[in-house]
Amino acid sequence: MSQTNKLKIFNDPIYGFITIPNTLVYDLIQHPYFQRLRRISQMGLSYLVYPGAHHTRFHHALGAMHMMQQAVEVLRFKGVSVSKEEENALLIAILLHDIGHGPFSHAMEHSIVEEVNHEAISLLFMNKLNEEFDGQLSLAIQVFKGEYHRKFMLQLVSSQLDMDRMDYLKRDSFYSGVAEGNINSDRLIQMMNVVDDVLVMEEKGIYSIEKFLMARRLMYWQAYLHKTSLVAELTLTKTLQRAKELLHKGIEIECSKPLKYFMEHKVTLDNFSTHDLDTFAQLDDFDIISALKVWQFHEDFILSSLSKMIINRDLSKIKLHSEKFPVEVLQEMSSRFAKENNITIQEAKYFIFKGKIKNQAYSKEAEPIRILKKDRTIEDVVEASDQLNLKALSKPVTKYFICYPKQLAEI
Repeated sequence: MSQTNKLKIFNDPIYGFITIPNTLVYDLIQHPYFQRLRRISQMGLSYLVYPGAHHTRFHHALGAMHMMQQAVEVLRFKGVSVSKEEENALLIAILLHDIGHGPFSHAMEHSIVEEVNHEAISLLFMNKLNEEFDGQLSLAIQVFKGEYHRKFMLQLVSSQLDMDRMDYLKRDSFYSGVAEGNINSDRLIQMMNVVDDVLVMEEKGIYSIEKFLMARRLMYWQAYLHKTSLVAELTLTKTLQRAKELLHKGIEIECSKPLKYFMEHKVTLDNFSTHDLDTFAQLDDFDIISALKVWQFHEDFILSSLSKMIINRDLSKIKLHSEKFPVEVLQEMSSRFAKENNITIQEAKYFIFKGKIKNQAYSKEAEPIRILKKDRTIEDVVEASDQLNLKALSKPVTKYFICYPKQLAEI
């Protein structure tokens, strides 16, 4: 195959054309591990709230890589030396940063692949690809793990203002139609610089950063933590937990082989084999959705009821409050629901449960966003900003929720 036809372009509705910079990146994108991301939706069940939110993690990974290409260009223009190898490592690290996400990732992590988070699986995929590509990903893996001496390279991949966040805010806002999430990524990238191998933002970009943090906060409340998305994801978690419980009791559960494999086997990071990884690579949204379609008709009342709720978007009620809900409310509802449906109190917990969500747009504990001032001094964006709202944005806001079936009277 001649090299020229590997330098392809993708048409992206947000940035226009995205170019594949070299044959290695092309071959990685072509790999079945990466192509799987076309079948993993970026925002999980959010399409139950925002019908347009059907974009995929494949799309997001390409967008983040495109932004990294722009960032490298800007930094080089400002005199920051980035070698060809380092540039490639950055592009590969950001391209593969989400490769370990499973279908409806957070629901999966709390029900089926419980002991292993998606970051760890991403690293397992990267190491396996590195073997296949004769060590050409070694530097990218070093950057991804934060082991490379040039700190700004990790910050571009993973920090409070990285290419990942910049793309997903812009993309999720575009596809969901939540305009508040839109950010000026071009301006943010233009304002980047590096001092002593640490990423800084030039002071004149401070308002764009404030807008970015504000957009992040609003996207969390309006999209990622939207109460309907939240109850849908929690219902999916409970459905998968129930299926797994029935399977372990010896009750027949119909689903795809890869999904059944992870429900039957307890996989931990220590025993995550190559076979496990290849089986995980077979899992995508279609396994989960087709399982739910079948489970609607399962004889188990709990499994069928929960599956119908998601398939038909007939979800439980969810109430949010700034104070915790009293335990008595939960107990009273659970015993009533159990009695009405002839199930145990323990089983009623699949339908009636409480929890909390936290939203923090900027964390003071994490790596700060550093502002490079006119006099070349550097300070944390919260201190550099004249806006009080940044101090407010760095305070975590916690809300408590309770979920219960619609047929239970209003609480």
